[in-house]
Amino acid sequence: MFPILLLAAAVTVVDGDTLRIDGERIRLLGIDAPEIHGCRQGRVCVPGDGQASKRSLEAMMGGRISVQRVGQDRYGRTLAQVYAGGRNVACEQIRRGQAVYVGKWDNGGRLAADCR
Repeated sequence: MFPILLLAAAVTVVDGDTLRIDGERIRLLGIDAPEIHGCRQGRVCVPGDGQASKRSLEAMMGGRISVQRVGQDRYGRTLAQVYAGGRNVACEQIRRGQAVYVGKWDNGGRLAADCR
């Protein structure tokens, strides 16, 4: 799959690990961020402030955005590595403490390699 280049105006941040670009829901590869509306009963969720995680991701969405699609998740969302200003935004979310790395969601260890 080839990366695409987009203008930031086309990007909407859904939460700390999900974007919407021209109607396509894109899940950031290999991370989990706190839920905005809290953790539903029976689920195990990442602790933290979901709104703060969303704001952190929004702050990175200026300028040109590059999206490298790598597959789909079980909910039909596109799994992708997303870059803003040449930085992998999932790596930045981890560094900022706004998301955690989840190895089983890292398709082939791509995110781990990128975050080094």
